[in-house]
Order: sequence, then structure tokens, then C-alpha cells
Amino acid sequence: MAAKINEAHDHIAKAEKYLRTSFMKWKPDYDSAASEYSKAAVAFKNAKMLEEAKEAYLQEAEAHTNNKTLFHAAKALEAAGMMLKDMQRIPEAIQYIERASMMYVENGTPDTAALALDRAGKLIESQDLAKAVDLYQKAASVFENEDRLRQAVEMLGKSSRLLVRQHKLDEAAVSIQKEKNMYKEIENYPTCFKKTSAQVLVHLHRNDFVAADKCVRESYSLPGFSGSEDCIALEQLLQGYDEQDEDQVHRVCNSPLFKYMDNDYAKLSISLRVPGGGKKKKSPAADAGEGGAGAGEADEDDYAGGLC
Repeated sequence: MAAKINEAHDHIAKAEKYLRTSFMKWKPDYDSAASEYSKAAVAFKNAKMLEEAKEAYLQEAEAHTNNKTLFHAAKALEAAGMMLKDMQRIPEAIQYIERASMMYVENGTPDTAALALDRAGKLIESQDLAKAVDLYQKAASVFENEDRLRQAVEMLGKSSRLLVRQHKLDEAAVSIQKEKNMYKEIENYPTCFKKTSAQVLVHLHRNDFVAADKCVRESYSLPGFSGSEDCIALEQLLQGYDEQDEDQVHRVCNSPLFKYMDNDYAKLSISLRVPGGGKKKKSPAADAGEGGAGAGEADEDDYAGGLC
């Protein structure tokens, strides 16, 4: 352990020497300094001195920035963020990863930026859903700007699900619509059908039957939607909801089509209730039972006074 610490300090001393200027050396050697700071960071990390490792990575990032090698500067910032993650200082880690992503974009490597934002979203998701949504939306925007729609829509999907989890249903409805538009653009129509189901659940939980119905009507323009399993189920759901038929809504929402959606949407399905408490249709057997009981009572009344 002590050897690693001494090794790290030796690398720091060498880095500082490379940065010094003199009468014969007018310009700092940023490249060599960055290399030494990187070695120091690794040595500190191996010695479990994470705070010192983070600082060494930040010094490496500064040296790369001064040397105008932004990609390597961004990598060093990400590494500093990982040290903070290991110290359970997640919000601080996210700040460095976001700075790195901006540097990647500036360097002309937007895909790397988007992937960094995705990683940051996963890190913060368990602590701050709103921040995770923001990061996934930024990643989606970067991918979209590069016409990488398949990657963009994946990030949007994560964002939509987290918005539902936070009960931010108005924002979720907008996000799902954007997903659906992208899937339509890349001609992934079966997934468009699934997004229509998600939209309907979100709108019904918003108590907006008109918006839910509109989503289904608009989906008839999608190839293959009319007559599909999704279409039939959604029509039955809307009919049951509109007629306040609790049994029909319960039956549709507990069908495999809805039950095996992504977990956040499946929860919406299971918890959906018709307005006003709904009504349950009586089964024919129950009606016959009640009718038979009534007839029996009438017969008893007829003969209550005896035969005479």
C-alpha cells in the first residue's frame, strides 16, 4: 500500500515538472503531464485513496484540455466521476459525467456523449428519478441530432417509463407520443401498437377519455393495426371504460397483452378503475337465481293461508 502511495506521488512530481517552464523551455509539456497524472490516479486508486485518485484524474483532464485533446480530457473527467461513484457521491459524479458528455460533443464524438449520459442516468436512477429522466432525454436528443433514431427512441422509452413511475402523466403522454412517432418513422409498426396501448393507459389515468380514444383512432392509419390483437383489446377497453363496465375493463387489463407490458405500464393497467366506481354486470346464473328465489317466495305467499 505504501509503495503504491509513493509511486503515485512520484508521478505527481513528474507531472508538475513537465508543466514547469524555464528560460530554455517556453511551453509546458501537457501531453507528458497528463500521462503522469493518469498513472498517479491509477496508483492512488490501487491504494484505495479515491479522493486523491479523483483529483489526479481532474488534473489529467485539465492537462488534456490545455493540450486541446478534448476526447482524452472527457475520458479523464468520466474517470473522476467513477471515483466519486465509488465514494457514494453520486450527484457529484453525475456533474463530471455531464461535463464529459459536453466535451465529447465539442470533440465531434456525439455517440460517446450519449452513451455517457445513458450511464449517468443508470447511476442516478435509484436516487433521483427526475435527474435520470433529464439525462435520458439529453441522450435521446444527442442521438436524434445524429439521425440515430433507434438509439434515440430507446432513451426516450426509459424517460417515459420513469415519468410514469413519478406519476407525471402529462409529461409521460408527450414522451410516449414522441416515441411512437419515431417508431413510425423507422417503420417499426408492431411497437407503435404497444405504444398506443401505453398511451391509452396513461390518458385514462389522466381521466382523459377523449385523448385515449383519439390515440386509437389515429393508429388505424398504421399498417396492420386494424383487426390486430392490440386494436381489439383497446377497443374493448375503451368501450368498457365508456360504459363504466368494471368487469370488462378488469378482464382486458388483466389479459396477457397488458399484464406483460413493461412493469410501469403493467401497474397502470392493474390499477385502472372506471369513473364513478363502475358497475358489474350480473351473470345469467345470478339473474336466474334471483328470479327463482322471487318465484319461490311468491308461491309461498299464495299458499300461506292453506289450500282452502
